[in-house]
This record gives sequence, structure tokens and C-alpha cells, in this order.
Amino acid sequence: MTLSLRSEFVTSELISGYPDIPWKETYMNTAGENLRQGWFPRSGLQLISRSQGLGKSSSFDRHDDLTVLVINDHPDQLELMDVVLRNCGYRVLTTTDGGEGFNTARREHPDLIVSDVSMPRMSGIELCRLVRSDPVLQTTPVLLVSAIRKDSDSVVEGLRAGADDYLEAPYDPMKLVTKVAQLIERKQAEVEIREGEELFRAAAEMELRRSEERYRDLVENARDVIYTHDLAGNYTSINKVAEQLIGYTQEEILTMNLFEIVAPEYHEKARQLIDTTLAGEGETTHDLEILSKGGSRVAFEVNARLIYQSGVPIGVQGIARDVTERKHLEAQLRQSQKLEAVGQLAGGVAHDFNNLLTVILGYSEMLLRRPNIDDPVYRSLEEIKKAGERASSLTRQLLAFSRKQVLQPKVIDLNSVVAEMLKLLLRLIGEDLELVTDLKPSPARIKADPGQIEQVLVNLAVNARDAMPRGGKLIIKTENVVVDDEPHLMLTVSDTGHGMDAETQAHVFEPFFTTKPAGEGSGLGLATVYGIVKQSGGNIWLSSERGKGTTFRICLPRVDDVAVDPEIDAGKQPIPRGTETLLLVEDEEQVRRIITEVLERQGYKVLAALNGEEALKIAQDEQIEIHLLLTDVVMPQMGGRELAETLSKSRPQLKVLYMSGYTDDAIVRHGLMEETLNFIQKPFDSVMVARKVREVLDSPSATE
Repeated sequence: MTLSLRSEFVTSELISGYPDIPWKETYMNTAGENLRQGWFPRSGLQLISRSQGLGKSSSFDRHDDLTVLVINDHPDQLELMDVVLRNCGYRVLTTTDGGEGFNTARREHPDLIVSDVSMPRMSGIELCRLVRSDPVLQTTPVLLVSAIRKDSDSVVEGLRAGADDYLEAPYDPMKLVTKVAQLIERKQAEVEIREGEELFRAAAEMELRRSEERYRDLVENARDVIYTHDLAGNYTSINKVAEQLIGYTQEEILTMNLFEIVAPEYHEKARQLIDTTLAGEGETTHDLEILSKGGSRVAFEVNARLIYQSGVPIGVQGIARDVTERKHLEAQLRQSQKLEAVGQLAGGVAHDFNNLLTVILGYSEMLLRRPNIDDPVYRSLEEIKKAGERASSLTRQLLAFSRKQVLQPKVIDLNSVVAEMLKLLLRLIGEDLELVTDLKPSPARIKADPGQIEQVLVNLAVNARDAMPRGGKLIIKTENVVVDDEPHLMLTVSDTGHGMDAETQAHVFEPFFTTKPAGEGSGLGLATVYGIVKQSGGNIWLSSERGKGTTFRICLPRVDDVAVDPEIDAGKQPIPRGTETLLLVEDEEQVRRIITEVLERQGYKVLAALNGEEALKIAQDEQIEIHLLLTDVVMPQMGGRELAETLSKSRPQLKVLYMSGYTDDAIVRHGLMEETLNFIQKPFDSVMVARKVREVLDSPSATE
């Protein structure tokens, strides 16, 4: 290598005049004889003079843990830099060739590379490019040293090649040491900044992951369905709870469109949901029904909002809450309100209707008992009575499903009631149906109105018959069960008929609901059953499936250790007569007239009064002995209970029989809540009222 350098002379006196220079002795030893002669030939290093600011108190920081790689093909410069940097505390590695230097750098990973620009096999600029392209060394700082003064082209080329700084000859040791220190410190600062950034980025990423995990945990464990879809309705995300509610897996849903699972009748509503959301109306709430994978419907309350990216809407985020149970409860409430409304209507007309039926049944019964009636007239009277009885039955059914009828409960054996009804049920269902019974518990006592339990059996049997037009099996079963830790009897009535779909089951207990053609059913059969069971303190459940039949389960409280009330076959008993005096109080003239006529025909003396005040006036005559007070419950000014209590003060032996065409709630409001009170429900015929009067007269009085 040819050096065109300015030779500088360094005297030993100059070196010795700076006793604090840490590399003085080494430098002097290295320079050898040349230094003792007072000059150092062809070096690019010029010692600074005392006037350049290096005083005796100056010192250099040591950097024993830092490595500097010096690459220079000129031995004297290489040795001099080695001396200077070692005495500043650096670990120095030296090579005379660029290629060898690159390999050394790859192996040793120096903190700084100091390279000559002009070298025979690989220049410093080429080395710099190689270092910058190497993934291991690319961040290592490079200081290029040129022996050519003011070579601006090489400076520019070196910096473009990736050099961090440039040092031109001649240079003094302080400048070399300063640049080395600056470049290493800058690298360390960059490393620290980079490490800090990496730590910050790692911490931020960790916090982001934690936040995402918290969000994912919140979303995945939410009880509501949380989802997103694009503006076309294609799902882009959905949480795990959707699998439980609608049966599809998350993977399946993410391949589907909103309109594939929304029930067809809700498609327009779903489009409106997207449109109103896009219109910027904020969060919107709608009710939708989803078709599950199994075909069932799930009702959802959906709350949705837009998702924006760079201010542009790209999708919809929604929360869907399963409101199926709430909808079911709302439907039950509406059903209850319907029953209550019809019940109010039935109860409102029951009084007047029952009074009219009492007159019709009473007179028709009286006329039928007259002798020597022509056949055509007799048949006409029978039809009148049958029509009245059917009207009376219809009234009872209306009151039954609305739970407003007056029940006369007593302890009965459910198995006995079922057994006694078998012949009637066989006639009802026909010969093409098989009737099977499984009556397990014995005794099977409940407290209920026996006539109403019979009505339940008849209505369920007729319903089963109509469901099996081509034959089948009707099964009646009783068994002991425990409900809420209390003993109950379960009456199960099953058929093998065509069954019901979910829509029919939802309305089956509604009054006037029927699947039969017009004119073939009143729609009150199952509604009556429901009302009787509820009013008797029980519960009823329905299970049915298309093509697999229907099962009704009725649960009634069981009564233990109580004797069954004896049954009297009234149809075989003669109409009783009597001679006692009766005080009849009835505000309806026609009813008052027919009851008077019926009882007088049976030998009784009847004192009739329009109202309570008129009855009190009659009873003031102490010469008249009154054996029985037969009074309507609900009357203007003074009700039947108040009248009876007033009369009992002066006539303590007086027996009382109440009658009413009103519903049970009206009777309760008028004070007839005690089961021991004697009561007969309108409408009744002449036989019924005569037998009831005789029964009360023959019963022991309260003072006996």
C-alpha cells in the first residue's frame, strides 16, 4: 500500500511532558528506537500538543468490557491504533485484510469496527456493505479511516455504504478515542432504546393478549349470544353459547348467512333491523325467532349496532338474548287474561241465565209428571227439558273453565269414580277403541266434587275418541306421586291417536278453541277440564307429538285417614214430601213462583217473600212456626246471609238452605265460605229442590 502521508515528528520530551497519558509508556516502548530518535516516520497519528488542551490532570475512562475490531493493511497504523485503544481500556482485535476482518467480526461480534478505506483485497467500503447486509452484524457501528486528506467522494460513498462516521488523516489520538467512544455509546443507546422498545412492545403485546383473553372469556362465558356479521348478513364471529341455544357449531354458523337461520316470517323484520342500524338510529332492539338445527324455534331479543372502520360502516355487532321462556310466560299471561275475560262474561250472565233455566226446568219437570199427557205433548216437553239441561251443562262448563262455578267437594275414592264411569266411557268411545285401566293405589282418596271429576273423565275420553277415528287405545291410570314433599294422586289419560303439533298444544286449553269443523265442537271440553282441575287445587300437564298420541296428567292432593262420604243414588229414591212451613225469599218472580208451586205440590206450606225486609215482616208473627228458610244469596238491600243471621236471633232452631245462580266468587263475597252451610246451585229442577229441602229438614240442627 502506498501512503501519501505527512510525516510528523514526535519527541520523547513531548511524550514525557504528559505523565498522565495512560498509553505513554506503551507508546514509547512500541515506538522503540524511532521514538528515542525523536521522530515517528510515516504515521498518520499526530500527538496533540499541550496547547491543544490535554493537561496533566486529564484521564480516560476504561472500557474493558467493550471490543473494537481494527482492520488496516499498514502495520504501523494498525499497531498505533491498537496501542491507543488498549490503553483506553478497550479489548482490541486486529486484522490486515477486509475479508479476514469480516470473518473475525462474524465470530467475535465486536462493539465497533474501525476500518481503513483503501485495502488491496477488500476495501473498507465493500466491507461496510457486507456488514450491513449481514443479519448478525448489520447493527454494528463502522468507523472508516482514510489516509487521504479531504477525499469527499470516498466520504460520501462510505456513508452511503452504511458507515456511521468517517475519520480523515492526519488525526490525533483524542479525536480517534472520542469518535470510538461516541459511536459505541450511540450503539449502546440505540440498543437500550431498541431493548426498551422491545420490552415496551412485549409488555403492550402481553397486556393486549390479556385484554383479548379477558374479552374472549367475557364473550365466551356470556349467557347471551354475541355475534358480528357483515352488511350482507354473513356471520363473521359468534360466541360458544349459540351452540347450546340453536344447535349449530360455531364453525357451521360462520359459514351461514343471517337469513338462513331466521324464521321465514321474520326475514322482513331482519332486513329492517339492518336498515335501521345502517340509517344511524344507534342501537336498535327487535324480537326475532331463530330456527334451530333441530327445527325448533328459539325467540330472541336482538340489540344491534354498527361496526366502523376508518369512519365507514363494515358490519353489525349484536347481542341476542334468549326470551323463549319469557315469551312463553307472556303467552300464559295472555291466555289467563282471556280466560279471566270470558270468565267475567260467563259469571256476569250466569245469574240471569240460571234463573231462566230454573224456571224452564222446573215447569217442564212438573208438566212431565202430570198423568194422561198426550204422546206428542209429552215428547215436546221432554225436548224442552233436554234443551234446558244442555243449556245448564253449557253454563256449568263456561263457569268451570273460568274457575267460577260453585263446587261441592267431598272425600271420594278416585279409583271408585273411574270404575263406576267405565260403562259410560265404553259407550262414549265406541266398540272400535280399546279401554285399558291401571288403577294402582288403593285407597285413592281425594277431596273434590265427584260430578266434576266425572266431567273431567268424560271430556278427556271424548277428546281421545275424536283423535282416534280409525281405532286405537285409551289408557286410564292412577298412581301415587309426591309433589313438593306432599302426597298426591296422578290421574293419567293417554291415547294412541294422531297427536297435536306445538301450535295446537299452545291453545288447547283456550275456551272455544277447536280443531273440529264448524258446528262439530264447542271448544269448551278441555277448557272445562283445565278449570275443574285448577279449582280443585290440582295441576294438569299435556304431552303430545304428531303421530304418537296424547297424554294428559292430572295431579290432585291426596287425602289420608279420612272416610269416604257415602253416595246416595238419588235416581232410585222417590221425591220426598213434607208438611213443614217454609219461608221462601227470592227476588225473581218467575223463580219464586215455580219453587212455591213445586214445594206446595209436595205438601209444604210456603210463605213467599220478595226480599229480606219482607221476609222479616213475615217472621215477626211469632204465631207462625217456620221450619226452614230457603233464600237466595244475592239480593238487593239485604243478602241471604244477613237475613239468616238476623232471623236466627229470634228463631235459633231455624234451618237455612241457600240458593244462587251467581258464581262462587260472588257467593264468597256474600259470606258463604263455610262448607257446613247448606247450598243448592241454580239451575235446578223440581226434583232436585224437593230432595234438597227434605235433606236439610231431616238433618240435625246446630243446637241438637
